Amino acid sequence: MMSSKTKTTATKEEARPALVPKLRFPEFQDADGCRIRKLNELLYEAKHRNRTLALGPSDVLSVSGDHGCVNQIEFMGRSYAGVTVKDYHVVEQGDIVYTKSPLKRNPYGIIKENKGKRGIVSTLYAVYRPYPCCSATYLDHFFSVDYNLNAYLQPIVKKGAKNDMKVNNADVLKGDICAPELPEQQKIADCLNSVDELIAAQALKLDALKTHKKGLMQQLFPSEGKTQPRLRFPEFQNAGEWVETTLGAACRMQAGKFVSASDIREKNAEGLFPCYGGNGLRGYTTTFTHSGKYPLIGRQGALCGNVKLGLGQFHATEHAVVVTPKNNVAVDWLFYLLDFLNLNQYATGQAQPGLSVDVLDKVPVSISNQAPEQQRIADCLTRLDDLIAAQTQTLEALKTHKQGLMQQLFPSPEAASV
Repeated sequence: MMSSKTKTTATKEEARPALVPKLRFPEFQDADGCRIRKLNELLYEAKHRNRTLALGPSDVLSVSGDHGCVNQIEFMGRSYAGVTVKDYHVVEQGDIVYTKSPLKRNPYGIIKENKGKRGIVSTLYAVYRPYPCCSATYLDHFFSVDYNLNAYLQPIVKKGAKNDMKVNNADVLKGDICAPELPEQQKIADCLNSVDELIAAQALKLDALKTHKKGLMQQLFPSEGKTQPRLRFPEFQNAGEWVETTLGAACRMQAGKFVSASDIREKNAEGLFPCYGGNGLRGYTTTFTHSGKYPLIGRQGALCGNVKLGLGQFHATEHAVVVTPKNNVAVDWLFYLLDFLNLNQYATGQAQPGLSVDVLDKVPVSISNQAPEQQRIADCLTRLDDLIAAQTQTLEALKTHKQGLMQQLFPSPEAASV
């Protein structure tokens, strides 16, 4: 006989309405909405350990927020396995892995499907397997939304003094999740997979353009130890050799000026000017020290030697060097030359590498003494940069489209929490 407490609980569960997402595929328009159910109705813990050592250090997986379950050697270049992998969890393809490591966007850890080959993970991970009523890929997409993931884990996970996760594997499955029936789960997963394939194809196209540009620059500018480029445009084949000189002879370099952090702000008012540091745009400030188009070289920190382009009226901090070309040197060509040079190799200091103007002055370079050739090279690389910028925008648009699609295919977290 059902107790009064059990009757009350069952009544509450039955009273919870199904949630209908904003966007549904035609074949599910008349189907029930997404039910709120415990995650342990969809997943169970997979407790298979690597006791027989069938899998070794080369099979160790990590979980990445952006890339999901990845082989450590393939992704990071080495295995970070412990002395023995005997107690590691075995992860089959299609399993769900929860890593109890905080990320900036996901302070309670991340949940990902293993879409690759079979592997093993350390005991710091929990491994779950879907019941027949569950699509692991649906859950992977659902938890790829930061709000969904964080809202699910926050009530379950307790943080320790060292920011470690205080939660046992079984409790991870005790939270509520919105999910439709399996056919609709699979349809949603297939749809989002197709968008992911478009994003991956676009990313490959973008990488190919960047690789092409890098290879082209290696031929249009003299490589290290050489004074002449390997490739010249036909009209300049007989235009004479490039001239060996130094950066100090080809341009004037001036260290930027200090501006306090309190004076650097978001661009939320008129009359502000871009403020550049060693790693590019830092924000905006009320004053400017340069007007025009000038390359900037980072002179301190991790991005020492990094090259950006300052445009219009702007300020450069003490962490940047502003480069002004001298006679017969085109500014656009100079920017690409500086970008091509590995200026970081001239940095001094270990803990905080730095580049002084005196050091930069002495960097050897070869320069075309033909202004039209300089401009031809700059125009060629500028067109490539324009293509790269356009393809980058396309990639970002696809990512934005996917985010908007997920917001409509999954019930709103606000509705689910009611």
